Amino acid sequence: MAALDEPLKKTLGGTTAKVLADHLGLHTVGDLLHHYPRRYAERGELTRLAELPLDEHVTVVAQVADARVHRFNNGRGQRLEVNLTDGSGRLQLVFFGKGVHKPHHDLTPGRRGMFAGKVSVFNRKLQLAHPDYQLLDGDAEAADAEQTAAVDAFAGRLLPIYPACQQISSWKIAKAVDAVLPSAAEAVDPLPAALREGRGLQELPEALTAIHRPRSKADVAAARDRLKWDEAFVLQVALARRRMAETQLPAVPRPVTAGGVLDAFDARLPFELTAGQRKVSAEIFDDLARSHPMHRLLQGEVGSGKTMVALRAMLTVVDSGGQAAMLAPTEVLAQQHHRSITEMMGDLAEGGMLGGAEHGTKVVLLTGSMGAAARRQALLDLATGEAGLVIGTHALIEDKVTFHDLGLVVVDEQHRFGVEQRDALRGKGGTLDEKRTPHLLVMTATPIPRTVAMTVFGDLETSVLDQLPAGRSPIASHVVPARDKPHFLTRAWDRVREEVASGHQAYVVCPRIGDEEEGAAASGRKGGRAAAEEESGDAGAEAERRPPLAVLDVTAQLTAGPLAGLRVAALHGRMHPDDKDAVMRRFAAGELDVLVATTVIEVGVNVPNATAMVILDADRFGVSQLHQLRGRVGRGSAPGLCLLVTEMPEASPARARLGAVASTLDGFELSRIDLEQRREGDVLGQAQSGMRSSLRMLAVIEDEEIIEAARGEATAVVAEDPELAHLPELRVALNALLDPEREGYLDKG
Repeated sequence: MAALDEPLKKTLGGTTAKVLADHLGLHTVGDLLHHYPRRYAERGELTRLAELPLDEHVTVVAQVADARVHRFNNGRGQRLEVNLTDGSGRLQLVFFGKGVHKPHHDLTPGRRGMFAGKVSVFNRKLQLAHPDYQLLDGDAEAADAEQTAAVDAFAGRLLPIYPACQQISSWKIAKAVDAVLPSAAEAVDPLPAALREGRGLQELPEALTAIHRPRSKADVAAARDRLKWDEAFVLQVALARRRMAETQLPAVPRPVTAGGVLDAFDARLPFELTAGQRKVSAEIFDDLARSHPMHRLLQGEVGSGKTMVALRAMLTVVDSGGQAAMLAPTEVLAQQHHRSITEMMGDLAEGGMLGGAEHGTKVVLLTGSMGAAARRQALLDLATGEAGLVIGTHALIEDKVTFHDLGLVVVDEQHRFGVEQRDALRGKGGTLDEKRTPHLLVMTATPIPRTVAMTVFGDLETSVLDQLPAGRSPIASHVVPARDKPHFLTRAWDRVREEVASGHQAYVVCPRIGDEEEGAAASGRKGGRAAAEEESGDAGAEAERRPPLAVLDVTAQLTAGPLAGLRVAALHGRMHPDDKDAVMRRFAAGELDVLVATTVIEVGVNVPNATAMVILDADRFGVSQLHQLRGRVGRGSAPGLCLLVTEMPEASPARARLGAVASTLDGFELSRIDLEQRREGDVLGQAQSGMRSSLRMLAVIEDEEIIEAARGEATAVVAEDPELAHLPELRVALNALLDPEREGYLDKG
């Protein structure tokens, strides 16, 4: 791999290398060779201009229809407008000031070229302002050397169009690739020869050359097949090795014990468990009874009763003499879980206390903001084994916390935790005399398509809860276009008043708090989508828009305006934990009508009387986040209503995303839409790891067959040769994928 590890600045010169590193994350020759074209243009083919996405950086191939210079400011200012055509649609280019001379000379009617820039709308016309361009029909007099090369490259074959950005255009990336392409011959092939030949795949150097400089569409297809296999196989080998390592660890079997706290709890349940809950519980009980650690992902729709399934698993461990810990991502959620678990258990949660049930156990809460005395007591109860169940935030992970015999760790909403936190808690397993790995159950309400579960959580067995418990109501969702139709927003507030008048409550959700510094506020933006939006260019539009709406401002405006006379309160992450808890309790008790909050309410908050939710600036949240938020209403017998308020124009990708959320309540369907709309790279939790994805070619949704086949092949290879002693090339590829940082991020499950 030596040639591919060479820094780009040695090959390309400092300026280009710096732009590639800073804006596209490409540092070595290998990085650039794996920066594959997004698509290919054929000679004579023009980009369909009518279908260009708004607010995105695009590269188009088109023909100049006409060009004219307009003067303004009494002739002092000038503007060049160039109209491009693809034969049906049109796109306008605009250049201002001194920047008009060269394009005016170059862009004469009939010329063809590549044009790159960000799509905006002006006077109802699609427009690129000051785009980069490269002519493709060499005019011998005007052509410079770079242009001639571009024309020659384009003459006989497909023209690669690379993922680019404002700082460097696709054709400049192509030129950089030309400089490093000879190094492809030295690429080390990670696929075992038998697998490659058995599946009829190309050798790696041949595939890398063909993907960048194909002579035909067949070249592209063959190269893609090969490169997808690389990504799928190396990733699945890494996961297969993790699964194998897990099975080697010892764990204390925790079989179901008759006549204990679980039986007492089940006997008191006022409702029947769903068939899904019973089936998943049986899978978990099977795992707990084994002598190596359970490693299971439990995914279920918002409100499908995951907490009930997790609690029954925790009680099983208590029956066998162990302790169980539930790790929640926020204090609000930890308090909520503690409250709902103690309510569900009744006197069974008061073991060892006066009035506690005979089979009971003690349930303690441990968070960072607890008072010293309460904290000391909780730590003591855990160390002596007095407390069988503990619910907490990352305060559970601190060094001071010791367990008498930790047998099960339940992690709620895994995407909020880094690996270090989860592993730190698992490291507290076993008894003081003997360290054993505790069993692990990871819960998520973010539905994950099967292939993604195989890829991201490939080291976990998966259980799915897809039935909603009886008594849950449907939720109606609508997009409210506040800018196009202001009266729709007025109607939204009327609907909130109607819900309150009929005895219900409502949430209003905003993207930020409102007491930040102004600079932070302007960039205050959604979480997991950020990387995807940077690429698609939404972030650029952000700069030109007003800052996101804030909880504190909106609370004041609603109280004085549309919701005057209602009991309105604010809730956000920077409040003192006691204040947060007090507001949540008042809302749950029905003492407040409307709660204006940030996404602090996104997971686990359960107030069955809340029936309406208005999400302001909904376009600033990701699809799965909106689905999570919406799951906070419709939790009782009255139907739920979710209104997605946005100022984005109708043609924008953001509006399409909101339309998708409004059109279905199926979380699995939405997670597919979410993945299709993001770069596939984000699938592997880029936001959590803050690093570039290893998936550049593999499309997790479309390539289900390759992922399944690769998983089978990888499992077989690892079973035969766990250390990969006979496959040094595969080991090299694995080490490249699993630098220490990424090793952790693979362990996301």
